[in-house]
Amino acid sequence: MINFEEELKKFHPSTEVEDIKDSIYEHSATDVAGVFEQMFVKKEETQEPMIGG
Repeated sequence: MINFEEELKKFHPSTEVEDIKDSIYEHSATDVAGVFEQMFVKKEETQEPMIGG
């Protein structure tokens, strides 16, 4: 039978997981809404104004 208390004492988190977590938290990620907002702003900046309208 598995002794969970003993197994938990042996457990050590992977250093790779910690490195990945730190990397993710250090960089700001843009969500989908942010990507669309950037696209629309860029499109508005490049559009020519309508003549007579």
